Amino acid sequence: MTSTAPRTLQGKDADQQPSGWQQRLRRFGYTPRPVIGLHERLVPPYTRPSERVWQVFGIPPAFADRLLRWAAWGGPLLVAIVAGVLRLWNLGKPDAVIFDETYYAKDAWALINQGYEGSWPKDIDKQILADPSSVPVPTAPGYVVHPPVGKWVIGLGEHFFGFNPFGWRFMVFLLGTLSVLMLCRIGRRLFRSTLLGCVAGTLLAFDGLHFVMSRTALLDQVLMFFVLAAFGCLVIDRDWARRRLAAALPTDEEGILRPDATIAETLRLGWRPWRLAAGLMLGLAAGTKWNGLYVMVAFCLMTVLWDVGARRTAGAVQPYRAVLRKDVVPAFVSTVPVAIVTYIATWTGWIVTDKGYFRDWAQKDGRGGNWTWLPDWLRSLWHYENEVYEFHVNLTSGHTYQSNPWSWIVLGRPVSYYYEDPKAGTQGCPADAADKCAAEVLALGTPLLWWAACFAVCYILWRWFFRRDWRAGAIACGIAAGWVPWFFYQERTIFLFYAVVFVPFLCLAVAMMIGAMLGPPGSDERRRAIGAIGAGVLVLLIIWNFIYFYPLYTGTPIPVEDWRNRMWLDSWV
Repeated sequence: MTSTAPRTLQGKDADQQPSGWQQRLRRFGYTPRPVIGLHERLVPPYTRPSERVWQVFGIPPAFADRLLRWAAWGGPLLVAIVAGVLRLWNLGKPDAVIFDETYYAKDAWALINQGYEGSWPKDIDKQILADPSSVPVPTAPGYVVHPPVGKWVIGLGEHFFGFNPFGWRFMVFLLGTLSVLMLCRIGRRLFRSTLLGCVAGTLLAFDGLHFVMSRTALLDQVLMFFVLAAFGCLVIDRDWARRRLAAALPTDEEGILRPDATIAETLRLGWRPWRLAAGLMLGLAAGTKWNGLYVMVAFCLMTVLWDVGARRTAGAVQPYRAVLRKDVVPAFVSTVPVAIVTYIATWTGWIVTDKGYFRDWAQKDGRGGNWTWLPDWLRSLWHYENEVYEFHVNLTSGHTYQSNPWSWIVLGRPVSYYYEDPKAGTQGCPADAADKCAAEVLALGTPLLWWAACFAVCYILWRWFFRRDWRAGAIACGIAAGWVPWFFYQERTIFLFYAVVFVPFLCLAVAMMIGAMLGPPGSDERRRAIGAIGAGVLVLLIIWNFIYFYPLYTGTPIPVEDWRNRMWLDSWV
């Protein structure tokens, strides 16, 4: 390397000089893009506010450093506390069994008490609400069509707080709040910005669909938590692997990191615990609802492509071949078998109690055949799973609130979980109401957030296709994994609230778009000020929109005319 090369350049970029046409265009104001060094490309640094920001507020540099270190966790924790308080307030209201809580709350109670789901009598919900201690757990097995993890989670809350609305909603509330904290930290690591990470978490905290699902004992919010946790584990694993590569690459006599094809193509990255953790989370996701399997496939492909990018950046001439030889088998072993073992383990209660539905199928109806060498419980489980699959793919009976996945992103048809129309002066309806009131729990995303996400999705697709931005690709993968599979089952009865699985990724997309609004590094103060005002207005409008629809998220009685004013689309009624 010559002595004239800038010391800020690293790797193969250190020897690159501006082309002739670039040098000639400089006289007309052309400014070439700064070349990012090899180490910064493998291990990007976290962004820091301009020194002028601290000077404006009179903050000494030493205190500013401590403030930045505190903000890395303090900011996400503050956002999570706000989200938690919002979701915990009146968690037991409405004091009713709303929507599909009639299935999962009772199945969870049976699991906690006897290890398998029971066959509950019809019209038992009123008795449960009036006196749950008088309701015995049915010992006859019940036919259920979802794996047990989500019901175990719901049942844990019932174990600590009782067989009541607060009890069966508590753990879903807790996971919903923790998902906000996780998204802040994931966004911080993804964008290398504490601010943008907290923006993503704030958007999730004030999304109406996530809010409602955090206060309802359904499985989809539990699934969302494990999917987001798996994504976070893989993002951490990506950073870990790239740091390992950077540490193995040589430096020249000036201490500048250089690419090395041999190291990049032959280095074994060794033990990767965060991939194992991702496999565990993906197994729990599939053990909650089966669409977690689609997420596992998408995430596994994504992390393999991340390894290809890392080895190419480190200097690999044939990165795909290197990944195929060094990374694919360890990646598979770290995720898929772990997920499968985890999934089977979640059925332990059904296996050991020997009384669950279809538990004795192998001993009775499944005798003979080519698979009798397998354990009876495994053959019975396989038969059960096959029956459940047939149920799901043939579920085409109509429902008032069913919707097509094409309409989800624009909130075409939300789901009403609960509706009452109390008269004026009763059940919380204001006495001065001109007419009766409406008390509804509507699974509706915050409209301005979701409609902004329509533009954000287009933006990240553009960033991915034309700028090859891995962050945009990762967000797009998360959205696609939770959304695209439903297009293959458009004849099936499906609902908008299934979309809660990819809501965190929509928030990341909007946060990334907000980062673009703030301006690229090196923007002048005027550009920064305009971008900050635009981004701030957008976030405040989304928060205002959530507050406006808050009564519809909580079942708060409001005059029916106010309720009609909130029905922005005819399909919401």
